[in-house]
Amino acid sequence: MRDPAPWQKKYGMMLGYACLFGFMMQYLFVGYAPGISVLLSVAGFYGLYFYAIKGRLGGFEPWEGQSKAGWLMLVPVALITLTYALFANSFFHALNVLALPILIVMQTIVLSRNSKHAWYHATFLQDMGRHVFGRPFGYVSVPLEMIRAWLPARGSAENSRWGKIGKIGAGLLLASPILFVIIGLLASADRIFLSWLAEIPHWLDGGNMVEGILRIVMALCITVYTFCYMWGLLFPNVMEAAAPPSEDNQERLAASGKIQLDPVTAGTLLVCVNVVYVLFAIIQFSYLFGAADGMLPSGVAYAEYARRGFAELVAVALINVFLLFPGLHWIRRSGQTGEITRKVHLTMLVACTIVMLASAYSRLSLYEEAYGFTQTRLLVHGFMIFLAIMCVIALFRIWVERISLSKAYITTGILAYLVMNYINMDERIAVNNMDRYERTGIIDLDYLSRLSTDVVPTLRVMQTRHANMTEIQSVIDHINANDSHSSWPSWNLSSYRARR
Repeated sequence: MRDPAPWQKKYGMMLGYACLFGFMMQYLFVGYAPGISVLLSVAGFYGLYFYAIKGRLGGFEPWEGQSKAGWLMLVPVALITLTYALFANSFFHALNVLALPILIVMQTIVLSRNSKHAWYHATFLQDMGRHVFGRPFGYVSVPLEMIRAWLPARGSAENSRWGKIGKIGAGLLLASPILFVIIGLLASADRIFLSWLAEIPHWLDGGNMVEGILRIVMALCITVYTFCYMWGLLFPNVMEAAAPPSEDNQERLAASGKIQLDPVTAGTLLVCVNVVYVLFAIIQFSYLFGAADGMLPSGVAYAEYARRGFAELVAVALINVFLLFPGLHWIRRSGQTGEITRKVHLTMLVACTIVMLASAYSRLSLYEEAYGFTQTRLLVHGFMIFLAIMCVIALFRIWVERISLSKAYITTGILAYLVMNYINMDERIAVNNMDRYERTGIIDLDYLSRLSTDVVPTLRVMQTRHANMTEIQSVIDHINANDSHSSWPSWNLSSYRARR
């Protein structure tokens, strides 16, 4: 086997230093208030940065004074970093959590000449956005390919096993940040799921094990992001950035023109996500059929449990929709068994998403029953129905590949938007609140008075049914007085009906 080239050794050391930086960060900040730890972490970051860009600081300056500005930006970075070690003002500590990373990003971009625009131009914000959000996440495959290149080459059965272990490890690494976000949202959405997570340390006979796993996950996430951020500074061009780790990978990327995940790596990621979703779906089924009451932690009322969490569940459903596209298009095709496995995992992902949407829909309905109907809540209802329809379309697309998912989604989106325009939402809000009043005796007339003239016919029906509610007439008068369609050029049917 050939010795690696000098540039390969450097990038391997970069990944190693990024790993050390990630573990240092989790050690310094998990469980501790920021102090001198900020100074140590910034020093560690700049040590890695200057190692990465060593030999690349010279060259053409796209705008005058770029090099000088880049070095001068170190001054405010250093001064803000020192405030954590010198002072204890919590207000400025909180502000500096945002200010310090912004300054570091500005300084590293300017000094490494990765912007054609001066730092004081508005267009510089676009360069910052690309380097912080675009390129690092687009280069996640680079460290994975580097790790893969270090593993023994395919050949013997032993080496093949090592290759599969590497792919599984890569899948676990990809799954870690996704699971971190998803589990946090699900735990916030459901008290039973949160209580199950709290019991994990007891299942493992020691709470330190769970804390250790969380620390490792955090360190790995920091490692991957930091390395990919440095990689984006070194190789702003996508194809150039993808080339160094592996010659075979370079040829494959050039031929395909797109990222292709290994089936084993992608399958590992989907298995990790689906295991969490299936466990959560079990709780949701018990909730939907009323059996969760006996599973609740002590001190938690079932009614309050049922009304919480719909926003988090919708957020998880959106994450799943975005996961679906890479699952359909970015996984390299394998044999028939591999394809069936991929489709089964994607089907489970979509099915669990539908269960979450059903749970979120029911929770929001209970919330409306308790607190009334508003425009925002009805819009969320409509959005959840729209997501459910998208999931059903996705189920067909997984198994019938000739269906164009983008065409179906765009068409569905246009139809959904037209439906939402024509359901007369304000009237629907008034009708639902009137029905709720007849069940509970509670109604928020002040909120209805802030809606359009679409609610007036329903208010008149309610006025007829409940003659004792004299305040309804003042609500109708208030709506008509604030109507902006009184003149003939602004005429519309709703305003005309309200004034009859």
